[in-house]
Amino acid sequence: MEMNLGLSIGIFVASAVAVIYFGSLLAKYGDALATLTGWGRLFVGSLLVALATSLPELSTNISAVRLAPPNPELALGDVFGSNMANMFILAVVALIFGGKRFLQKVAPEQGYLIVLAAIMTGLAILFATVKIDISVWQIGISSIILLVVYVIGMKIVYTKRPQDADGEELEDPGITLTKAWVMFGVVSVGVIIASFFLAFSVDRIAEITGIASSTLGILSVAVVTSMPEAAASIAAARMGAADLGIGNLYGSCVFNVTILCYADPFYRQGILVNQSDPNHIIAGVVALILILMGLLLILRRDKLHRLLTWSALALMTAIYIAGAVAVARLGAPHTSTASIDTGIEKSVQESFVQES
Repeated sequence: MEMNLGLSIGIFVASAVAVIYFGSLLAKYGDALATLTGWGRLFVGSLLVALATSLPELSTNISAVRLAPPNPELALGDVFGSNMANMFILAVVALIFGGKRFLQKVAPEQGYLIVLAAIMTGLAILFATVKIDISVWQIGISSIILLVVYVIGMKIVYTKRPQDADGEELEDPGITLTKAWVMFGVVSVGVIIASFFLAFSVDRIAEITGIASSTLGILSVAVVTSMPEAAASIAAARMGAADLGIGNLYGSCVFNVTILCYADPFYRQGILVNQSDPNHIIAGVVALILILMGLLLILRRDKLHRLLTWSALALMTAIYIAGAVAVARLGAPHTSTASIDTGIEKSVQESFVQES
């Protein structure tokens, strides 16, 4: 189907709005399920809400590799770019809601989750750089390793969670458990459909404009699919549940990397993580730096001066912006030297013919 740039942008905007809307509802009904089933906020933040708000990334990435032709660069860009965006959201939310005071409400046990996010992101960068060409049943060994690390890591996070978190009192969501499950399922389908059109439109925009798909994945799709995390984290901060917000952001970082595992079987032209380019490496390194900075701030929050904490959070936002600019410049459309030379030769020939 031939599409012009205007129509592609229109589909992108419409699908982006739908992803944000449905993703926010996922967080809402996910939290309702957590309350009705008796789960605590830490579990909600690090697993349930993180999985729910990461569903846009999951469905977008699977859709990207199922396009004709497939667009693995878009999928990888969304993963690394979403982790960058999540840490940017963390810094902005912390700055808005009190800086050091906000971080002091976070349980130190969150450190286990943050370390897991750093390990998962670091492994993804390593595999994207080394490009291990080993697969099992057409699934990359790197994808399998990431999934195993995720399962083991989340088990450790769960066993090390604050024991008093399970006794916290959550507000009644005002709906039955059955309705919560039904609405959660309906909204999930909405996210999947909207995300397909999101990936489709970005793929067309990349083709029409010449901008690298990896760049669009890191800067546009990643930001859009991270909006549910932003909405959930802001809501958590407003009700004083810092653990819920922090757990959501770092839990999403962890789950985002595992999306490489879930999307890999749908990509039939090789191993998904091996399709990386320099943009992906830059985004991954920036995300890892921001994750580690967040870990340091949370673990040392009581010993750091308030001004230093604010400065570090502001630096995190600046690093994200610098990384985004680097990715944008690297992925911008450009005319190759060969094309320029060909154009010059053609002009000279035309001038010679006219003079003759």
